[in-house]
Amino acid sequence: MTVTRVVDTSCRLGEGPVWHPDEKRLYWVDIESGRLHRYDPETGAHDCPVETSVIAGVTIQRDGSLLAFMDRGRVGRVVDGDLRESARIVDSPTRFNDVIADPAGRVFCGTMPSDTAGGRLFRLDTDGTVTTVETGVGIPNGMGFTRDRERFYFTETEASTVYRYAYDEETGAVSARERFVESPETPGLPDGMTVDSTGHIWSARWEGGCVVEYDADGTELGRFDVPTEKVTSVAFGGPDLDSLYVTTAGGDGDGSAGEGDESTGDAAGALFRLDVAATGRPEFRSDVRLG
Repeated sequence: MTVTRVVDTSCRLGEGPVWHPDEKRLYWVDIESGRLHRYDPETGAHDCPVETSVIAGVTIQRDGSLLAFMDRGRVGRVVDGDLRESARIVDSPTRFNDVIADPAGRVFCGTMPSDTAGGRLFRLDTDGTVTTVETGVGIPNGMGFTRDRERFYFTETEASTVYRYAYDEETGAVSARERFVESPETPGLPDGMTVDSTGHIWSARWEGGCVVEYDADGTELGRFDVPTEKVTSVAFGGPDLDSLYVTTAGGDGDGSAGEGDESTGDAAGALFRLDVAATGRPEFRSDVRLG
């Protein structure tokens, strides 16, 4: 396995990588710096088309635009690199965290806890209506779907647990929650995740300096080291979806990582690529109408 630092950013809280197949570029966010990053692996070009107060995650809409989840329940669209705020979909004093589109174009989106209430998980339907899925969550994080689209994964970081639910694609309802992976002894805490083409789960480990692979039964298959501790999320990208991109945190947000030995953590906040013996699946696209 080879790990490569591909973009020398120093994200304070890099998160939410997603591969855009139309553009053949990878998008991810630096939540605390309010930047939307964009990387073209063919040319090596990297830029930040959007800079705002907070941007916590994006999904790709069916028309190719991006749906951007921000703070205080706000959601906007990114069209041709231009952020257009559209609606406040939930009443929340905090920001969104991880988000994912489902097979029918809905979006599952978590919000961070506040001083008076836990985090929540919502489902944003295609017509703009919102349903509360979970309350009292420590930190809502990575999500995904099984290959047969009959199960939904949801990571609760503070509980060090990835849950699995029954999932109804027709209605978007989830039920029958069970513990899929509980890993208090694994280095760090589970953060973002993705599901590959065989149904294996790849889980980023916050403050664990690695990505962990599980099979569809929750058995750990391997750990893949990343040369910085705060590993936040993962996504398969590239034209053949055969590169595993890894976002990290802990930088100063000024846009360039340190030049020291990567093994010491000087690469905090950079984007990495892991060359692993796996391929991803195309991300589901959102189809949400706002406003």
